[in-house]
Amino acid sequence: MNRHLRWLPFVSLVLAPACGGDAPAADGPSVALLTSGPVSDAGWHAGAYEGLQLIGDSLGLHISHQQTRTPAEFDEAFISYAEAGYGLIFGHGFEYQDAASRAGEAYPDVTFAVSSGSRPSENVVPIIFGLHEASYLAGMAAGAITRSGIVGMVGGVEIPSAKGTFIAFEAGVKAMREDATVLETFIGSWDDASAAKEAAAAQLRQGADALIHNVDAASFAFFQAVREVREDGRTAWAFGMNRDQNDVAPDVIAGSAAIDIPKIFLQTARAWQDGTLEGPLFTGLAAGAVDFVPNPAQRGVIPPLALRQIEEARLLIAERKLEVPRIDFLEPAAGNPSGS
Repeated sequence: MNRHLRWLPFVSLVLAPACGGDAPAADGPSVALLTSGPVSDAGWHAGAYEGLQLIGDSLGLHISHQQTRTPAEFDEAFISYAEAGYGLIFGHGFEYQDAASRAGEAYPDVTFAVSSGSRPSENVVPIIFGLHEASYLAGMAAGAITRSGIVGMVGGVEIPSAKGTFIAFEAGVKAMREDATVLETFIGSWDDASAAKEAAAAQLRQGADALIHNVDAASFAFFQAVREVREDGRTAWAFGMNRDQNDVAPDVIAGSAAIDIPKIFLQTARAWQDGTLEGPLFTGLAAGAVDFVPNPAQRGVIPPLALRQIEEARLLIAERKLEVPRIDFLEPAAGNPSGS
């Protein structure tokens, strides 16, 4: 995996209305993306948007994107794209699983890929990113740099995939500092900047000096909370999540637990185009799809010994010799209750 992923500038896409309108007609083999938040978040949604662009550029496929905010809009958008002739539709997030399952039954010739999905069927393909492995390594870094022994985690909605990254992060912290206290707050929203900033500030007031997030657009406010504490003379560090966010707030970020979403989306689209796509898709450190990326602008923050320990753990995880705690939220495939 490229450990220095960068947020690509926006380029124009064919955009459809978020709701209440028809998707643009497909022009040959076509791929669509649904996100529940803005692709300007420099994180989860931005990575998916980059992946869609990469599919268009690399495979020459017609592409389109919609931002959908409610379950009703999820259903409308899936139906609209399927009716317009799109053959592969990504729902980028666990929240799309139910709508994708319904659409999959109604449109058996269309493939629906669900990021962090939980319910596979013949034409509904969950993509399990394995971000918990990178989050564990970020936790090791946090455990190495905390002076107070108090580490914080600020999440959006407490869904299994997000909760799993925090379980892994805490395990990584405890692997380096067994006596550490780990604080956890879910704000109930991916994009509520005010709530994210206040949650981070509250943890900082409790003494936390190394904090990770798992939110989307609200991450900017999370980083600002850490920045303001530093401006007051305290030492505190933040960790990015979902993308390499090191250049989003290089003054306060020690490193990022990153997913190479563009790479995974391109592989998924190629397999769909070749007729070889089957799910669920599992990926992680071993496939070079996730990693912990220390911030090159903050060399020396993570001690050299800790970096060596993180590298050793990375190799053990990739070789399946170190099992990182996780939440298994995948349900049995439709029509196969035993899951065998």
